Amino acid sequence: MPIHFHHVLLAAHDKAEAATFLAWLFGLNAPTFWGPFATVYLEDGTHIQFAKPETESIQMQHVAFLVDNRTFDEIYGRMLTSQLDHWADPQMTLPGQVNTHHGGRGVYFKDPTGHGLEIITRLPSS
Repeated sequence: MPIHFHHVLLAAHDKAEAATFLAWLFGLNAPTFWGPFATVYLEDGTHIQFAKPETESIQMQHVAFLVDNRTFDEIYGRMLTSQLDHWADPQMTLPGQVNTHHGGRGVYFKDPTGHGLEIITRLPSS
């Protein structure tokens, strides 16, 4: 069997807030809750789970999502409408901008916990 990505678990002080934010921003179904997890399912069956860690300190993680142009426009529109801080670069030196790296578009933003998220329309060439 080939290797496929299935899910990732991200720490969140408020798992419901983090999952609801992601589901809303991405235009997905509301999160589901089971045990310690709040889960957001992506269209391809993969999913992101949020859970409260045993410690108050949370290490920022980075997750990038490859989307098509229509989906990028929809997500970016919600970002603009909600005045969500975003940047064209991971160093956060280009606020309110979108990059055009690799012949596509990309934007960086943070979830309520502070994880660095990214949407891109094109992968870098190998």
